[in-house]
Amino acid sequence: MLGIIIGVTTLVLLMGAGTGMKVVANEQMSNMMGDIVITNGSSAAFMGSTSGDSYLDKNAVSQIKNISMLYNFKEESDFTSAINGTPILIIGTNNWDQVKDQININGTQGVVINKYLVDKLGYTIGSKIKIKDQELTVTGIIDMKETVSNTGGAMAETGVIYTDIDKALPLNNNKISMITASVKGDPQVAKNEVEKINGTSAYTQSDFFKQANDMINGIMLFIGAVASIGLLVGIISIVNIMLVNVTERTREIGVLKAIGFTNREILGSILAEAGLLGFIGAIIGVIIAAILMEIGLIYVSQQPGMQSLSLISMLPLWLVAGVITGATLLSVLAGLYPAWRASRLDVVEALRYE
Repeated sequence: MLGIIIGVTTLVLLMGAGTGMKVVANEQMSNMMGDIVITNGSSAAFMGSTSGDSYLDKNAVSQIKNISMLYNFKEESDFTSAINGTPILIIGTNNWDQVKDQININGTQGVVINKYLVDKLGYTIGSKIKIKDQELTVTGIIDMKETVSNTGGAMAETGVIYTDIDKALPLNNNKISMITASVKGDPQVAKNEVEKINGTSAYTQSDFFKQANDMINGIMLFIGAVASIGLLVGIISIVNIMLVNVTERTREIGVLKAIGFTNREILGSILAEAGLLGFIGAIIGVIIAAILMEIGLIYVSQQPGMQSLSLISMLPLWLVAGVITGATLLSVLAGLYPAWRASRLDVVEALRYE
């Protein structure tokens, strides 16, 4: 049973982490963007590149804003620069609610720097920063060493500055990296309208959800395969222990047969024992995994964007039922050969067994 417990605990922990990751990803994508995201037509633009060909054409921006289905436009302008030889990424935004969904800000919005710049250059709230000859005053600090911009990519070991779009655009020759908007009607229809404009690409929330879910499902499949190895070891232990049990109970099985037990009843009793071992082991494994998850959530739920994560989201009913049912059925199958062997024992030989 211990083998089953360890295998199930490992499987549930890893699968639960993957399930929780999917919930958080979908929640964050719902909060961080409008119904549609519009970028330059190059693939580099979608990946958050700040190269010259990754910006939206000014004529394209004008045409996009004239599409009647679109409203509540939010612009972003991303570009790179340097301060005292330290590379930095400047993200100009007018959607601070989106930024605050992703990161914690100590201070106020306006000109927000990450802790890397605090540690590297000694900046703090109220410090003056000069970017391309324009002086900005720091109003807040991102309370994380790693931040992820909504254009994608972890900004570890890189200076990051979030600033108002009206400050960023003059520093970036009024170039816009991305536009998000809400849609009146079908987002897919709006996407088709946007992509008629030369040099633009559009992505709906459904596109992002599908891409993220496909990636996470692939990860979960790999995780499940790896974790199942532990469960397989537990199943092998069931085969081993049931063979030992049948051998130790040979005389008892002979007595049962002598008083009228049929081969089918002997077979059923051994299979029931094997299934019970798997069933109880799986329940204990799920309980242990749930306790460990709850302990982990005490820390993880304090991180930005993780507030929606809960034990229910990480441990859905389908996962619990699937693992318990699977472990029980596999245990029954593991006991099949020992049970068949027990049912085929000769009564006289079994009674004489010492």
